[in-house]
Parts: sequence; C-alpha cells; structure tokens
Amino acid sequence: MRKTATPPPPTRRLVGINQASEYADVHPITIRRWVAAGRVPAYRAGPRLLKIDLNELDAMLRPIPTAGCDA
Repeated sequence: MRKTATPPPPTRRLVGINQASEYADVHPITIRRWVAAGRVPAYRAGPRLLKIDLNELDAMLRPIPTAGCDA
C-alpha cells in the first residue's frame, strides 16, 4: 500500500503584542483584550512576554461581506 504524505503544519509566525497590533491596525490594548476574551490565543515566552501567532490573528480577522462583493 502507498502512504500519502500529509502536508506539514503551517509554521507559526509569532510576534509580540506591539507587532501584532501594527499588523491588525489596532491599539496594543485591543490585542490584550482579545487575548483576555479568548478571541486570539497567545503564547507566553517568559514571565511577562506574550507572543501572538499572526496565522491565528488572520483567522480571526475576516472580511465583512458587502453588497456587490464576492468576499
């Protein structure tokens, strides 16, 4: 039998709170609120340092469908 190769998992794009806020065009406090509310997972990289995966941030930020738009 032939084994099918499973695709590798997507690589994490971990960034700090400030970089994530610049990426999403929101204030860093907004990123912290999203983390506290469970909307975006965060990864602890030390006693105070949080990292955000941009792939997961992308998954949360979805386009809003509008009239005449196929999004």
